[in-house]
Amino acid sequence: MKQEWRPGNMLYPLPAVMVSCGKEGEKPNIITVAWAGTICSSPAMVSISVRPERYSYNIIKETGEFVINLVTKDLAFATDYCGVRSGRDVDKFKEMHLTAEPSKKVLAPQIAESPVNIECKVQEIKELGSHHMFIAEVVSVSIDDKYMNKAGKFELNHTGLVTYSHGEYFELGKKIGTFGYSVQKKKTKKRHK
Repeated sequence: MKQEWRPGNMLYPLPAVMVSCGKEGEKPNIITVAWAGTICSSPAMVSISVRPERYSYNIIKETGEFVINLVTKDLAFATDYCGVRSGRDVDKFKEMHLTAEPSKKVLAPQIAESPVNIECKVQEIKELGSHHMFIAEVVSVSIDDKYMNKAGKFELNHTGLVTYSHGEYFELGKKIGTFGYSVQKKKTKKRHK
């Protein structure tokens, strides 16, 4: 038996990310976003959806830039704080002891403590209702060297990434497969005669 609910956003889990932004001459800000995702791989493009009344909305709209900072379990408290406090009232970098580090290709700072910083330039804004979607091109990605293995592979899944699901935060769990494992041929053992 299943209950029918009113239409709503039940597409969970989602990445919990901190989006940093800033205008020249003003303190930078961080907004926590769960409505974020990949929309194209070539060119690399992402989207974030933000309510127009949020403090960061006008900063992103005016500058046309932002940085998506992936969140680890060590950043979970700061992530929640940055989602419930307004940059109009507090300096979130200062309050959460986070480091605003210069980005490579945008003026918006990145969060030094994040394992991955995705620098973005807005291409389009879609006014959809409660949230407006910023569609952006990824112009640079910075990754933390401490998550590189000896073979030079970035071990993203060992960073303790955090997801958001129905009002709760979770650390990424146990691996159950790899892309394409459902169609891989099973290795057969040669029988010795």
